[in-house]
Amino acid sequence: MLNDPTLKLLAKMALSHVEAGADIVAPSDMMDGRIMAVRNMLDDNGYIDIPILSYAAKFASAYYGPFREAAQSAPQFGDRRSYQMDPANGDEALREVAMDIEEGADIVMVKPALAYLDLVYRVKTVFRYPTAAYAVSGEYSLIKAAAERGWVNERAIVMETLQGIRRAGADLIITYWALDVARWLKEG
Repeated sequence: MLNDPTLKLLAKMALSHVEAGADIVAPSDMMDGRIMAVRNMLDDNGYIDIPILSYAAKFASAYYGPFREAAQSAPQFGDRRSYQMDPANGDEALREVAMDIEEGADIVMVKPALAYLDLVYRVKTVFRYPTAAYAVSGEYSLIKAAAERGWVNERAIVMETLQGIRRAGADLIITYWALDVARWLKEG
């Protein structure tokens, strides 16, 4: 991968999203220096108040499988391990989070959520910074499949799962259940 030329393109894409009305940008590419490049591009164009949600700790995870299948986005060659983190290396996650905060991230994210709750907790306690967790397609699909088979109560297990993510330290949870949870909370 060509890091530096890619940063210029990422920054231009972020600017185009903001110019089109985005309230926040969330670069997910894991390129070194991307947060600073995006922050500088936004600031230089007068968008100093647009927050950046950084995919700071994005792991090479089997939990992405259902999304990749649905989007037909499985790698055609090689794999994503060259730019996504080794699931066994939690210390690298903390270094990546620190760099993204230093470069200007407003929120840092751990992705996926469930298998990395220890890192959600570490990120929140070490940095005391707005922390997001992304409950990805595999987490969703596992619970959905079990609920369809009658093995679990979907509403109960989803709410318990999201409470666990929140308890680990997530201030923001990105989840495929967002609409269901909003409805469930409204229903009481």
